[in-house]
Amino acid sequence: MAITMADVAKRAGVSKSTVSQYLNKRYEYMSQETRVKVEAAINDLGYQPNHVARSLKQKRTSMVGIIVGNIMHRYSTEVCRSLEDYFNEHEMNAIICNADNDPEKERKYIEMLRAKQVDGLIIFPTGQNVELYKSMLKTGYPVVLMDRKVKGIIAPSVVVNNREATMRAVEHLIEKGHKKIAIVTESLTISTRLERKQGYMDALKENNIPIIEEYMISTEIKSMGSELDNLFSLQDPPTALVAGNDLVFLEVLKFAKASRIKIGEQLGLVVFDNIPFADLVNPSVTTISQPSQEMGLKAAELLLKQINKEEVNPKDTVFSCELFIRESTKTSFE
Repeated sequence: MAITMADVAKRAGVSKSTVSQYLNKRYEYMSQETRVKVEAAINDLGYQPNHVARSLKQKRTSMVGIIVGNIMHRYSTEVCRSLEDYFNEHEMNAIICNADNDPEKERKYIEMLRAKQVDGLIIFPTGQNVELYKSMLKTGYPVVLMDRKVKGIIAPSVVVNNREATMRAVEHLIEKGHKKIAIVTESLTISTRLERKQGYMDALKENNIPIIEEYMISTEIKSMGSELDNLFSLQDPPTALVAGNDLVFLEVLKFAKASRIKIGEQLGLVVFDNIPFADLVNPSVTTISQPSQEMGLKAAELLLKQINKEEVNPKDTVFSCELFIRESTKTSFE
């Protein structure tokens, strides 16, 4: 037989409303003695609150959904940790789903989470479910877009200055004497990759360095090895390279090892992503680091404000990245 709130109240010698106040952490008019009695009754009886019933009454589930583009990225993992920590502190549960940058999986997760009546969603959007995004925003459903922008969608978003950060990285390589600089990204299906490529091209233009189509690789991870082979088989191969994220970086490392190319000596390398132990590997890796913890915190705050019916400005919150210069770009090629 299930233990009820009435059973707890009877054991503690208090009213049901007092037990309810205790469960909802409303202790303002409750003595320490009463709190101790209610807690003891709950423990003695093994009472488990009926969260479903409470959700129906409060019209909230105290659950949020987080739909990640690709959980394998270190940056995404760090953001999710920040989000989960924030919601845990605010007595809310986070359900994390990995969409694999697949629009169909993303759509299914959005529908599933909304069917579970989560209070709001934080989405690393694929950008391919525009009508679904619009329908949520039109009805006032709490949504925050994370990391990526979607053309035609006006929603609270948390992003970084991808273009400007990549420009700074390319300019650093130019300062070290590089003029033959390549960029390697995954397929140009999301805004971050497009912005990083644009920053690369803008930096070359501003420094009067010709843009060479063969120096720009955008492909799936599984094809990257062969594309890198083509790149470095050119008659005039690059002396420096910008890797668009951590997964691209791993492919570059594999290729360089197989091809006996010494990073930091024969090839300057910058990685756009948060690489753990980037300063400990040999050579240490120059990275464009994103403030993942702060970004997660901001996205969580924006979502909770919407859930609490507070007004939120539907605009981008743009964070700056930091270029950490290490051994992989210290060698001068002048």
